[in-house]
Amino acid sequence: MEYLLHIGIVCLIYILFASSLNLELGCAGLYNFGHVGFFAIGSYTTALLTLSGYSVWFGLLAAMLVAGLSGLIFSWPVLRLTGDYFGIASLAFAEMVRLFLLNERWLTRGPMGLPGIPRVEILGYSGNTVTLLTALVITVVSLFCFKKILTSPFGRTLKLIREDEHVARAFGKDVVSFKTRTMAIGSAFGGLAGGLWAHYLGYISPNDFSLQLTVLVLLCVVLGGRGTLLGPIVGAVLVVSVGEGLRFLPLPASMTAGVAHIQSMLFGLVLILLMLRRPQGIIAESHLIQET
Repeated sequence: MEYLLHIGIVCLIYILFASSLNLELGCAGLYNFGHVGFFAIGSYTTALLTLSGYSVWFGLLAAMLVAGLSGLIFSWPVLRLTGDYFGIASLAFAEMVRLFLLNERWLTRGPMGLPGIPRVEILGYSGNTVTLLTALVITVVSLFCFKKILTSPFGRTLKLIREDEHVARAFGKDVVSFKTRTMAIGSAFGGLAGGLWAHYLGYISPNDFSLQLTVLVLLCVVLGGRGTLLGPIVGAVLVVSVGEGLRFLPLPASMTAGVAHIQSMLFGLVLILLMLRRPQGIIAESHLIQET
């Protein structure tokens, strides 16, 4: 039962994390390979605050605000770049965040990480069941917000920008302003997902926010379907389920330490095949538009 609760919690956090990236990648066409950096900022923000005596709820709110502000500051100089240049800059940003967390021991304890992060508590109760319910409520509310954004004039303008920035400018749209606001919103929800992750695990370290996590959340979006509300949900459930299922492979004892590497290779291969064979993902955006 506890293991099923664990899978449920991880799925919900990944759904929130992937949906926040989908707003940037799927709607605005921003290939943000550094989204894990905002996930890390949210995790460390709430961890440091709650370890200092503040409540978990205040920590989660602060995680959203700090991550969103970081996304806003990051986007101002970088969004003048396009295509591959923006992707490289975002990847460099994520690595800068990781190195900062690794080296500034006075604040983050460096590679030793932060242990003893408080769990979510409601009316004096804590545990995986409470964490699952909390993650469920937060994720559902967040998905409702994403739905409102996707179906609003703002969301439709983002998709216009994704398809052709020149046409958007011809209609009088401030492309940089739209992208900047998208980065801020996506980063804020990414930080919220990171905060939930920190309070669930109870321990975080800089090594938790590596390139592998970037590949996983990118796979969730691409596999499920970019630009759709259901796509990241389907993608996250599949990625988490497959990742957990690989733990039960009948491998020799000498190879059990290599399960993580097998996961990385498998997910990387799936991502390549998707880009080649079905770039629209499992849930195609055009199908969803026709149904609505």
